[in-house]
Amino acid sequence: MKVVVTGAAGFLGSRVADALLSTQPPCPLKVTELILTDVITPQSRPDDRVKVLALDLTKPSASEELIDEKCDVVFHLAAVVSGQAEAEFEFGLKANLDATRLLLNAVKRKAPKAKFVFASTVGVFGGDLPPVIDDLTAVMPQTSYGTAKAMSELLVNDYSRRGYVDGRIVRLPTVSVRAGVANAAVTSFASGIIREPLNGKASVCPVKKEQELWLTSPATVVRNIVYAATLDAGVLGKWRAINLPGLCVSVGDMLAALRSVAGDHVASLVRFEYDETIARMVASFPVNFDNSRALKLGFTVDLNFADVIRSYVKDDLNNVIATPTTYIR
Repeated sequence: MKVVVTGAAGFLGSRVADALLSTQPPCPLKVTELILTDVITPQSRPDDRVKVLALDLTKPSASEELIDEKCDVVFHLAAVVSGQAEAEFEFGLKANLDATRLLLNAVKRKAPKAKFVFASTVGVFGGDLPPVIDDLTAVMPQTSYGTAKAMSELLVNDYSRRGYVDGRIVRLPTVSVRAGVANAAVTSFASGIIREPLNGKASVCPVKKEQELWLTSPATVVRNIVYAATLDAGVLGKWRAINLPGLCVSVGDMLAALRSVAGDHVASLVRFEYDETIARMVASFPVNFDNSRALKLGFTVDLNFADVIRSYVKDDLNNVIATPTTYIR
């Protein structure tokens, strides 16, 4: 099976690549060739199945180079994140919408039977929402990032309806705890207020303690992204979009979980500096979802946020919590 991963140099893309090559636990896809691409050259792996490419998917020639008749699965994870898409409107549309269409067209021409897994976002929802969101709730994004993703969802669904690709759309909750450094997403703080304190550093939260978020751990969302490619098209029906399962957690609850795992001295490293622009955008995202369809299809969900933190400490910090270098009083 030949598999392509776009955005493979990014946080999720690199982890999806590792999952596709994993033997522990074994990947549900039998990968014989894995093409990893991003605007910068992704990290290679000591595996003969892997090929890495630096490609700008906003250029038509890139998709033509990337896709061929042997392609079986495409994981399209490449995107400009929410904060940058809001600040750079034209570039955001070019990277998040135009590049998706170019890639869909290449799959349509060369590998129409390929499964096309598109990473979308719960940010496609917004405005006057019902109390609980399901997969068929109408989208009304309140950000340019969400708008480009919503338009791309419609394209993937229509290309699938016409038999041009075998699409499946996974709407990702906010991912926490992300290892590494902060990115330009407006929800970046959802990792920062946990990651930085556990590494002994101060962190700033731009929203109020009462703000709720729809969250998933990196391990769970990667598992769900890969799993989406194993589903038969028949079980998806006419609408290919799936809200991936998550947890509704307030910022206050996140800090309480941090305190329970790492103690007061770590949790005290977080201070609140309200940012109206970020808070307004975050508040537009829904936080209450009906997970029943996704769970029935076999997707998985984290049990609680304290366990998510413990997994980060174990997997990314080797069970070592840093001594704080700065105390916030």
